[in-house]
This record gives sequence, C-alpha cells and structure tokens, in this order.
Amino acid sequence: MRLTITVSLILSVFLVSAFENIHKDSIMLDLTQKTDTSKDIQENIYKERLRYLDKNSPMDLNYNEKVKPFIESYLGRNRSLISRMKGVSLYYFSLFEYMLDKYDLPLELKYLPIVESALNPKATSNSGAKGLWQFMYLTGKEYGLSVTSYVDERQDPFKSTEAACIYLSKLYNIFGDWNLVLAAYNGGPGYINRKIISSGTKDFWQLQEHLRKETREYIPTFIAVNYAMNYAEYHDINIVEPNFLFNNTDTLILKRQVDAKTLKKLLCVNLETINYLNPSFKKNIYPEGVRLTLPKEIVDDFLLNEDANYLFIEMVKNKEVLIDEKRIVYRVKKGDYLGKIAKQYQVYIFEIKEWNNLKSTKLSIGDELVLFVKKEPENLEEEGLKTNEYIVQKGDTLWGIARKYKGLSVWKIKSMNNISSDHIKPGTKLVLPII
Repeated sequence: MRLTITVSLILSVFLVSAFENIHKDSIMLDLTQKTDTSKDIQENIYKERLRYLDKNSPMDLNYNEKVKPFIESYLGRNRSLISRMKGVSLYYFSLFEYMLDKYDLPLELKYLPIVESALNPKATSNSGAKGLWQFMYLTGKEYGLSVTSYVDERQDPFKSTEAACIYLSKLYNIFGDWNLVLAAYNGGPGYINRKIISSGTKDFWQLQEHLRKETREYIPTFIAVNYAMNYAEYHDINIVEPNFLFNNTDTLILKRQVDAKTLKKLLCVNLETINYLNPSFKKNIYPEGVRLTLPKEIVDDFLLNEDANYLFIEMVKNKEVLIDEKRIVYRVKKGDYLGKIAKQYQVYIFEIKEWNNLKSTKLSIGDELVLFVKKEPENLEEEGLKTNEYIVQKGDTLWGIARKYKGLSVWKIKSMNNISSDHIKPGTKLVLPII
C-alpha cells in the first residue's frame, strides 16, 4: 500500500515538473492521457493547465478549490454543453475576437457568452435579459441597442457584441480588476461597489462569501468554461456540429419591407436558415432599411436580379402572386357578419375590408366577398409561380441559362433542381421558376 502511494506521488511530481518545462502542445499530449489517474494527479493537471492559460492572459485564470467543482461539472454531467459550444463557437468566435481586439480587451472574454447564454442569440432570462450577452432592456438602450416592435438589437450578434465590449471597457475603468469586472457584469456595478465598501476588500475571492449565489459562482464558472473549451478533446469531449454554419456570409440592405414567406420564396432558402443568421428580428417581418445576413451566394444572386426581386415583392403584396394562400369568393348568408367570417377563415376583419374596399362592416345577404385564405402549398403552379421545363443543350451553363430569363438566378436554378455542382450535362431536364 505504501509503495502504491509513493509511486503515485512521484508520478504526480514528475508530471507537474514536466508541465513547467515543456511547451503546451507536448504537455497536453503527456498530461491528458485517457487513463485512470488519482484525484491528486488530476487536480495537478487542472492546476498546471490553468496556470498555462493564466500566463497568457491578463485575466485571473488560476486554479483553486472553488473552481474545481465547476470544471468537473463541465467534464461530467454538462459535457454535452461543451460539445455543442465547441461546434457553435466556430460561427461566433471570429466575431467576438474581432470586436474584443478592436476594444483592446482580453480575448478570453469570448467565453463569457457561453456562461451568459450558451451561445444562443435568442436566449431570454427570467429577469428579461436577452441575447448572446444577456442585456437588460435599459442597459441595452444605454449602450445603443434599439428595441422596436420588429427588431430587438440585443439579439443581434454583431451589435450586441460591440455594446458588450463598450460596457466591459467601462467596467474595467471603474474597477481595474477583471474578476470584479465579471462580477459587476453579472450583479451590476452598484451592487459590487456596495459589497466592496461593506466588506472592506477588493479581492474577489475574499469578497465572494458576501455575494449572492449567482454572482459568487460566476467567476469560477467562467474559469471552468475557459478550461473546458481549451482542453475538451483531451477529455473525450467531441465537437457537435451545428445544423447551420455559414462562414461565407454577406449582408444585404433591404430597400423595402418584406415578410418572411416572401423572402423565403424569393431566396429559395428555408426560414430556419434566415432566422439562424438574423436572430434579432421578432415577427417574421423585415422592415425597409434593415441589414440582413445571408449566405454570400444568395446575396450575389439577389443583387444581380435586384429589380426583378423587388417587383416580385410588390406583386406578392398586391396579391398578384400568391405564395401560401388561395383566393376564394364567399357569398354572404343569413346570420353572417365580418367577425364570424374572419374567424371561420382565420383572417382579420381589417383584411376582409381592405380586400373588398368596404367602408363599413355592414353586409347584405348574397354579397360576394373576396378572401385570401391559408393553404398548404402543393406545387409551384398553385403558389402563383409559373414554371418552365428546360432541356440542357451542349455548351449550356447555369449562368447562361439564368441570363435567358428575367429574374432568374443560378442559386434559384440549383435550389429548385437540387443541384450542388455548377456542371450540368446535355439532356438534363431543369424546372425553371419564372417570375
């Protein structure tokens, strides 16, 4: 028994010494062997790894007993969260790092939105904080994040990240200590200042016992997330790729308002993708002048056919083109009134009046009303779009075919025909949506 203990202690000392004298990459290969180790050795591994991270950061990333249970949580029951964060971070971290660098802030703060929102731009807390960085309404307004009936910029990844960097810079100017900055970000600067005065200490680890539970655990959680994200693969935590990951994106400024169903049809892309890339929009309506983020290929196609695209939007608005609805003529019966008809067909009273140029709600038996009611789209013809079958000829290219038809783009052809390649063979039949 003594021999076993002695061997474990010698091995632990050897590993710690090795970690101090070898470069990080080779260290990780030595220190995270997927073998059973004693708790003492595993704790030394946590300590030495965090010491390495701490040396390369102005933030306090040192290990202590208060951090240990949070690391073990992320390596244990919450390891699936780290798997997802490793995947989603591929989309968000380049933005975070760019903005943190712009404001000369520690790049390790890119892990803060994991603590705040699990990298969910639509996240909403019980207290009403929203977005990746969890801004409250008033704090968001103070740092330039607009909230309207259609848009909540607290959920805009770019704008909220810049607002968070400005806020974090301000907090550092107040406290001059990153642990206190993080505590103030969570609990509020006024609350932290009062606790500093009442406790007589500015050291977070001494101040910690005087704080509410959430703020008390905030810094240990942040340190643990730093550890787990940096060393996930050495604890057999695999990356779970998100359903959507568009690194090659661009932006498009809309010249007029458009609803989601029209945009979906126009771009030949599903709403899930649009919402994923544009989480700040609240009601599936995109107002004039807003900036949309979309895959670059879609943006290029939209701009190449801009006039035709806006004509299509206008035609949908005027009911000249129907997307997910059908036109019916309803004959008024005895006992009918607008509210009853609207409820029956799941439309609004004001819509019936608008469609039929009604000045009042008064109806007469036998009157005919035009209604546009929802339907399940079955094919392009029923959705109000004409189609044309095109047989590919020798020498044809997708670009050349698109140029033959007004309002048609390469992206639309590929989407409608489930084509992934730009190469097409003579004799292939293509379905072309003609606007």
